[in-house]
Amino acid sequence: MPTTSTDIKTTLIVGMEVHVELATRSKMWTSAPNVAHRDYFDAEPNTLLDPVVIGMPGTLPVINEQAVEMAVRVGLALGCEIAKKTKWDRKSYYYPDLPKNYQISQYDQPICGEGSLDIPAGDGQDAGNTRTIRITRAHLEEDAGKLMHEAPGGAPIDHSIVDLNRAGTPLLEIVTEPDFRTADEAVTFGQILRDICRHLGVTEGDMQRGHMRFEPNINVHIEKDGETFKTPVVEIKNLNSFKAVHGAIIHEYQRQVDDWLKDGKVMGARAKSTRGWDDNKFVTTPQREKEDADEYRYFPDPDLVTVAIDDDWLSRIKKTVTELPTAKRARYTGEYGLSNIDADNLLDDPRLTGFYEATINAGTDPKRAAAMLLNYGSKLANERDLPVNELGITPAQVKGIADLVDADKIGSSAAADLFAHCCDSEGTAEALAEKHGLLQVSDTGALEGFVDQVLADAKNAKAIDDIKAGKDKAVGALMGQIMKLSKGQANPKLVTQMIIGKLRG
Repeated sequence: MPTTSTDIKTTLIVGMEVHVELATRSKMWTSAPNVAHRDYFDAEPNTLLDPVVIGMPGTLPVINEQAVEMAVRVGLALGCEIAKKTKWDRKSYYYPDLPKNYQISQYDQPICGEGSLDIPAGDGQDAGNTRTIRITRAHLEEDAGKLMHEAPGGAPIDHSIVDLNRAGTPLLEIVTEPDFRTADEAVTFGQILRDICRHLGVTEGDMQRGHMRFEPNINVHIEKDGETFKTPVVEIKNLNSFKAVHGAIIHEYQRQVDDWLKDGKVMGARAKSTRGWDDNKFVTTPQREKEDADEYRYFPDPDLVTVAIDDDWLSRIKKTVTELPTAKRARYTGEYGLSNIDADNLLDDPRLTGFYEATINAGTDPKRAAAMLLNYGSKLANERDLPVNELGITPAQVKGIADLVDADKIGSSAAADLFAHCCDSEGTAEALAEKHGLLQVSDTGALEGFVDQVLADAKNAKAIDDIKAGKDKAVGALMGQIMKLSKGQANPKLVTQMIIGKLRG
């Protein structure tokens, strides 16, 4: 609640437009490479172009079938009505990074209709306490290019630089009803939606690269003297972090109430405007008055046919909609008994999630697999700057390491070393453990020789007396010496039993 006069009551009203760049290999209307695909992340500016992208006369667009399927996949996950037929429209406006001077989008026949997404209500601690956010529509279009107002490296310039690599990227715009009442709800919705889209494999979801951009539409209902006043709707453009989404909504809430108290301006025809977000000053800044739909001069694109989605095609797409993150999290914490933190860490990267699932399918205990991947795997992934699934270790090798630990053939430190060796080599975990001298010595004859040698050393008299007196911790004082003699291969459990047996038997 913003700071306001005590004789008014305010209610924040927020709807969201979310732009998701789809990670198809090629762009929406041409075979030119797509900058939102991992293979082209680091492409030099203005290198992912062709005549269609830059709007050369006589060029014709061709629909990207994979983008259509990705859009339907998201729609299905959000419970949207999927259109039997959908068409393409030209949305006309001039922008320096829009070479054709129009955007191919969808106006009155979007590919995905009404749906919904449940989010945790309140503080989210009660799993059964949810709020339903209504989805108005989700439609396909193409992204514009990118205007840079700083030189590469951040140096100030007195002009703008146009990079058209992003132009033509398949873009799914998801529009909600104005169902949010707090900034926290809007952020929670964004985080859940991002998780869904990433786990469906439709986007890499890298916010800093602009793969998902959020545009909250904000106004405030103000009650005073029994009458309700509605402030003009403001759209905050192109927010690419959840911190910015939260900060922009909070600031705009306060600003609109303060402005209403000064000028009394309320919602009316052509009263909508757009504002930007200043990440340094934490304020919204005016951009332009928002056009109404008629000013975009929508009309059906004459170069593109309508798309018919029949039952067979829809059925094939449905089979690609995998278990969603919320359901996975419930399974991990329930059936597998993982902590909330471990479940969240496993779900943070869909590639890690997929590899974890593969280790479970290979027969590894879920808790053991989670511990190994989040400890050994994450450490190596950070060191090598690779996702866990690309380190080189296989699910079968992970199970092999777990089996060796369970059989008491290797200890925890050896398991970490063996995990790294499996990343670099083929072969079974046991064969690699033997090759690198990681298997524990459990031969009682060999171990007894090491134990007798240490117990016979006069400098260990105090530790021996402590053990005889029942102080088990004193075994540690002898263990290091035995490990040195065995070159780290003595089985600590058997050694401990042998020492205690000899001194107290």
